[in-house]
Amino acid sequence: MPKEKAGILVDEQFGASVLRDAAAQGYTIACPPRRAGKRSSTSVRRGLREAYRSFHPTFCKVLVRYNPEGDQALNQRQAERLKRLSDYLHNKGQSQFIFELLVPAEKSQFDQLNRDKKTYDLELRPKLMVQAIQQLQDAGVEPDVWKVEGLDRTEDCEAIVAAARRSAVTKLVASFWPR
Repeated sequence: MPKEKAGILVDEQFGASVLRDAAAQGYTIACPPRRAGKRSSTSVRRGLREAYRSFHPTFCKVLVRYNPEGDQALNQRQAERLKRLSDYLHNKGQSQFIFELLVPAEKSQFDQLNRDKKTYDLELRPKLMVQAIQQLQDAGVEPDVWKVEGLDRTEDCEAIVAAARRSAVTKLVASFWPR
C-alpha cells in the first residue's frame, strides 16, 4: 500500500518505536493525547508535548464514552477537558483532532428497553449520539473528525452528519461492523 494512503494509530506507551519508525518513513500517524491509563489533564498536556517532540503526529485521537443523559457532573468534567484539548490542538497543536464517540446505555435506559441491546442500538442510541455531539459542540469541543459507531438507518446517519456539520472543519467517519 502506498504510504500516502496508509497510516498507523498506536499509543506512545506501547508503540513508541513503531511511531518513531513510521514518522521517519513519512507515514500518517495518530496517537492518543496521553499515556494509557493516565486520566488527568496534566498528563494530557505532558503527553501531547512528548508526542509532538518525538513523533509530530498527524492526528490526536481520543475515545470518549459520553451519554448525554448520564452523570451530568462527569459529562461536564469531560467536556471541559475535551474543550481544553480541542482549543490546544486548534491554536497551538500540529495535529488534527479525531474524536471517537461511544454512547453506552445508562442502566435506566437499558432497563426501560427491557435490556434489549438491539432496540437500544436502533431506537435510542442514534438520538443520544446527536445529543452528545450537540452538547459537546456547545461546550466548545470541535473535532476535525468525528468517528462514530455504525447506524442501521439512513435517517439516523443523516441526523449525525447534520449535527457534526455544525462546525465547518468537521469530517465524519462511521464505523461499521456486523451486529
